[in-house]
Formats: sequence, C-alpha cells, structure tokens
Amino acid sequence: MSITQTVEIPANHRLTIDVPPEVPAGQAKIYFFPVSVGKEKMSEAQEIELINRNAERLNAEAMDVLSYQNMYLDLLDL
Repeated sequence: MSITQTVEIPANHRLTIDVPPEVPAGQAKIYFFPVSVGKEKMSEAQEIELINRNAERLNAEAMDVLSYQNMYLDLLDL
C-alpha cells in the first residue's frame, strides 16, 4: 500500500502524520522528497534517472500493493 500526500512544512519544521484506519498496524517506511519551488520541470532524461535511482523502492511498493490486493481477494473467497 502506498499513500502520497504533498504537505506544507511549517516554520517549526514539524509534521504530524495521521494514518488511515485501513492501514495495518506495524512497521512502515516513510519517504521524504522535498518539492523544489520555482524550479523548471525535469527533463525526460532527469525523470528517467530519478526512476532508475528509485527502481528498487518503486518495485517494492508495487509488490506491497499486489500483496494487499491478493489478501483482499483471499478474503473474498472465504
């Protein structure tokens, strides 16, 4: 399962995270990507380089989503 949300960082640099109840309790990874303000859009080459740098994490997230889908389908078969 992956949740993405863009937030404003306040002057005190503190964020509070509310997790939806459908997310199971347990360990989670949080990825932090600052959004550049006033910068031009990335070129296609820069986007590909960014994807390649994050390929392992992106694949892990995709597998995580698929595992939750499989769990849901297994529950439907009960």
